[in-house]
Amino acid sequence: MALAAPATAFAQQHGGSAEDQLACTPDVYRLCASNIPDEDAITACLRQNKSQLSAGCKAVFSRPDTAAAPKKTDDDD
Repeated sequence: MALAAPATAFAQQHGGSAEDQLACTPDVYRLCASNIPDEDAITACLRQNKSQLSAGCKAVFSRPDTAAAPKKTDDDD
């Protein structure tokens, strides 16, 4: 799965799940290949091309951004 590595790195960096990675990998290569391996540039590229994203990847970028939300720890109970 070497082809998925840039998208995997992008999704992991930006809090994406394995499903998010799979959904966006083809779009990364189709729309943003020139930005590989820069994860921030890939994210910006995908956002700029949101109207051209596949349905699965568009769904990933349409969700509310949860990356900035504080993560609950066991101590928060």
